[in-house]
Amino acid sequence: MQTKASSSRPMQFRPCIDLHKGKVKQIVGSTLSDLENRAAKKKLLTNFVARESPSHYAELYSSDGLSGGHMILLSKDEETQVVARRALRDFPNTLQVGGGVDVRNALSYLDDGASHVIVTSSVFKRGELQMDLLERLSGVVGRHRLVLDLSCRRRDHGGDYFVVTDRWQKYTSLKVDEATLSTLAEYCSEFLVHGVDVEGKQLGIDSDLVRLLGDFSPIPATYAGGVCDLDDLETIKREGRGMVDATVGSALDLFGGTLRYEDVVAWHREQEAGA
Repeated sequence: MQTKASSSRPMQFRPCIDLHKGKVKQIVGSTLSDLENRAAKKKLLTNFVARESPSHYAELYSSDGLSGGHMILLSKDEETQVVARRALRDFPNTLQVGGGVDVRNALSYLDDGASHVIVTSSVFKRGELQMDLLERLSGVVGRHRLVLDLSCRRRDHGGDYFVVTDRWQKYTSLKVDEATLSTLAEYCSEFLVHGVDVEGKQLGIDSDLVRLLGDFSPIPATYAGGVCDLDDLETIKREGRGMVDATVGSALDLFGGTLRYEDVVAWHREQEAGA
């Protein structure tokens, strides 16, 4: 397999905020559902619910000089919109925002202070990527302010990765490979990729997925899913070949885990200093 040379850019820690029903939460991503019935609610696994608002976390990230973090809106209710937009206004250009973003509302998030908008489901129909929708959105917000979410999972053990949409519940026909990454990089400035099968489980990262992104992504990609400790960050640094940043969710002490946020920030600063 032919691979590209490693990038000289330092790997970054990208912080996150996941919002559900107006609360900052850490949810096992594979249990999310749009279905509003008792059976679906019973299957939703939540690792952590914060007392603090998203503005609290945005202030923390801003004060620590962390940029490029993402705030994902996991529900469509009004309360989620209110607290999310308040955080964007309070700390402009600190966070990217995703979850329900489309051509109709993307500019409003940027106007409210988002540094970038993140999109996935709105550029797919019936499991197929609609290039005309992606081109239109990229044209409206500008390639430099668009992040494409390619969160994915394997259909079969050891098989190819396919993008999943609609809160990671629906497989699409889009395979995450060299050709896909090369083509889509023409329309956005970054990729956000959750390893859905390990997301929120604190069982370790999907090294195969990180390696794929490191080998073939021509633009920066942020990997999310399963990071437990600083060793996982070192693995992402090595396998990502300088093109893959990382976010940490449930494992952080901010969100009920045991990995100290301060240690991750210190690790991030070491990467910057060593660049």
